Order: sequence, then structure tokens, then C-alpha cells
Amino acid sequence: MKFASSCRAALVAIAALAGLSTSALADGGTVVLTIYKAGWIIGGSGGSGVLNFRGRSYALSTGGLDYGLVFGGSKTVLRGRVSNINRPSDIAGVYGAAGAGIAVGRGARAIVLSNQKGAVLELSGTQVGLMANADLSGLAITMR
Repeated sequence: MKFASSCRAALVAIAALAGLSTSALADGGTVVLTIYKAGWIIGGSGGSGVLNFRGRSYALSTGGLDYGLVFGGSKTVLRGRVSNINRPSDIAGVYGAAGAGIAVGRGARAIVLSNQKGAVLELSGTQVGLMANADLSGLAITMR
């Protein structure tokens, strides 16, 4: 009887270890994105960037749409950290945000986003241009 209980306890422990979330094993890296944005009611954005992950660099492309009160144009350079990724391709996906802001000349920007794969971007940087917005926006990141 004691042997059966020990086996059962060992099986439960093995099952618990096997069922560990992959996010517990996830890694992170750094990212730099340059995004150009322009619009009038409906806006669009596009740009490029670099992911540094496990000692290697990976080229990125960005694009997106904004809908709401959007007016003007800007260039934003964001730097920060990406976390909760297991492989470089985990950064690819659609990141959504609702926001409001105004930039005349040079302004600061900070944002935290996540995609459907669980990747989390924590970015900050500068925005240059004339841009007013109160909108829903989406940013798509793809590997080049």
C-alpha cells in the first residue's frame, strides 16, 4: 500500500513538472523600432527595427492602422525590452493599444504592449513631428 502511494506521488510530481508552462522557460531580448506615422481621421504607420535575442540580431518590419481622431505625421524611435519569448519569431504578431496624445516638435513616448503569443514589449523613446491622436491603433511586427 505504501509503495502504491509513493508511485502515485511520484507520478503526480512528474506530471506537474511536465506540465510547466513554457512561459516559465521563456527568455527576453532588446528591441529598437523606428516608426513613421501619418494620418487624417484614419492613419497608417510603417517602419523597421532590430531584435537582439541570444546574441544574434534579427531584422523587423512594422506596420499598422489607426482609427479615431488622427491628424499629422511623426517619427518615433522606441527602445526597450521584449520578454516572454522562446524564439525570435515569437515577437511577430499584432499588438493593439488605445491611446491619446499630442506631439509638437519633440516629445517622449512610453508604451507596454503584448501580442497573441504572449510576447511583452516595454518600450520608450522620442517622437518628433506634429501629431494629435485619440484613437485605437494596432501595430503589426513581422520578421524580415
